[in-house]
Amino acid sequence: MSAAEEGSVFHRARGRTLDAFPAEKESEWKGPFYFILGADPQFGLMKAWSTGDCDNGGDEWEQEIRLTEQAVQAINRLNPKPKFFVLCGDLIHAMPGVKVVFSGHYHRNAGGTYQNLDMVVSSAIGCQLGRDPHGLQVVVVTAEKIVHRYYSLDELSEKGIEGDLMDLIKKK
Repeated sequence: MSAAEEGSVFHRARGRTLDAFPAEKESEWKGPFYFILGADPQFGLMKAWSTGDCDNGGDEWEQEIRLTEQAVQAINRLNPKPKFFVLCGDLIHAMPGVKVVFSGHYHRNAGGTYQNLDMVVSSAIGCQLGRDPHGLQVVVVTAEKIVHRYYSLDELSEKGIEGDLMDLIKKK
């Protein structure tokens, strides 16, 4: 993409316009459509369930990966294509290995800790309901820890990821 094209894309984003779903096409009822709802791939549950140890296990995901790939392939073969796809429910089963849960939807930064499980609620790219700037959560995962930091879109664009996080990424 050329610099001129990038500038054009950036300008459209600032104007809150997305060519994939133009407002004039999506603001009025155009007739029936369908979407696909998938739920609970819950990677790791099938092994845990089969061994009768649902409090543990969760370390083998092959069956769930195969089924999820099958679901994607089936959706990709549909004609006409669905308007969109939603995946909800439990994504993984291996809760004992989870240290941090990330979410959004609150449109402001928030979070807390309960029994060694951190909950991080990341503010929005779009509409802000708090004082946080429009932004993104950068998450670095190492063998020892998970480090996350919220950056405003301007800050991330102008300065990039801070040195201490980059140092963690570069470690092998």
